[in-house]
Amino acid sequence: MWRELLPVGRHPDSHGYRRFAWTPADADCRGWFEEQAVARGLRHEVDRNGNQWAWAGDPALGDAVVTGSHLDSVPDGGAFDGPLGVVSSFAALDELLRRGVPLDRPLGIVNFGDEEGARFGLACVGSRLTAGRLSPEDAHRLTDGDGVTLPRAMEAAGHDPGSIGADPERLARIGAFVELHVEQGRALDLSGDAVGIASAIWPHGRWRFDFRGEANHAGTTRLADRRDPMLPYAETVLAARRAALLHRAVATFGKIAVEPNGVNAVPSLVRGWLDSRAAEQDDLDAVVGEIQDTARSYAEAHGVALDVTRESFTPVVEFDHALRDEIGRILGRDTDLTVPVLGTGAGHDAGILSGSVPTAMLFVRNPTGVSHSPAESAAEDDCVAGVLALADVLEGLIRA
Repeated sequence: MWRELLPVGRHPDSHGYRRFAWTPADADCRGWFEEQAVARGLRHEVDRNGNQWAWAGDPALGDAVVTGSHLDSVPDGGAFDGPLGVVSSFAALDELLRRGVPLDRPLGIVNFGDEEGARFGLACVGSRLTAGRLSPEDAHRLTDGDGVTLPRAMEAAGHDPGSIGADPERLARIGAFVELHVEQGRALDLSGDAVGIASAIWPHGRWRFDFRGEANHAGTTRLADRRDPMLPYAETVLAARRAALLHRAVATFGKIAVEPNGVNAVPSLVRGWLDSRAAEQDDLDAVVGEIQDTARSYAEAHGVALDVTRESFTPVVEFDHALRDEIGRILGRDTDLTVPVLGTGAGHDAGILSGSVPTAMLFVRNPTGVSHSPAESAAEDDCVAGVLALADVLEGLIRA
């Protein structure tokens, strides 16, 4: 399975993945998912929000155990973020069948659409819509960098956008959702463990900073006469680093758009996107507040206007304690693994669903800690350990 999926959406120059929502690469990933479902005799379906499901048993019976993740990527992302969870889900099902485990509860595997938000700027669109965390009206306003709206992109890919929205009936059938994911950090590598259990997802969000100045000629405009928005933007990037260090948080300006974007032109607009996360809400509020205050001071000093827009926000997610403890008992009883519990600064579909169904996460060791990059990796032995741990968890939950 892994070898079949590896070439899909891989860029020949960067060797990273560009599997963006509702593109041909995304369609190829979806086709791969359906092939895996059909090959196992599973019932394959696409819900109103474009998420794919593969079912062993009838989900209408309720109390289903579901696993899975996503197949899309960030720009030039790695091979493991998302796909490891989907591939491992099919492999874990194979392991359950090999063991002869009776599926006394419906078992589902899901591929959530547009988890990374690389194309339309909002993460976890598929799961947000399903959980009612994103309204159809707001979803219809999402636009990519080429001005293509989400509905247009869905239509072009053969999906009807007219039916998107909350799907409480589907979620009500799920008794537990467990997502396996490559760790996006080095906690497991430092502890020497192959697999871990998630405790919580840090609060996090995205903010857009629009610095508006005055376009002018780069060669003839005196420095003293300029209203250059690039200057306060650059100073804000450095201020974000200082604020994050002070409050034990992370803050990243990783995306920028410039107008008119000419080498010999003073910009009229510099638009930068801030991603910030922290273990505690108070720390996140403090770091983002300081960044905004500092940005306004710099903008004023350079005669530049500033607008700040919060584009998305997810509060702290504490995974279901009872489910987390049960998974710990299953793995502690049935395996020789040491399975630490650790928090994460990365958002996931499991976090979005946590307000609607009991959710949990397993992490697989990432030896470099690198993520959202072609250097992202996991050893085969650790991936196998993750599959077996997921199979043990699913078996334990099905028999519970």
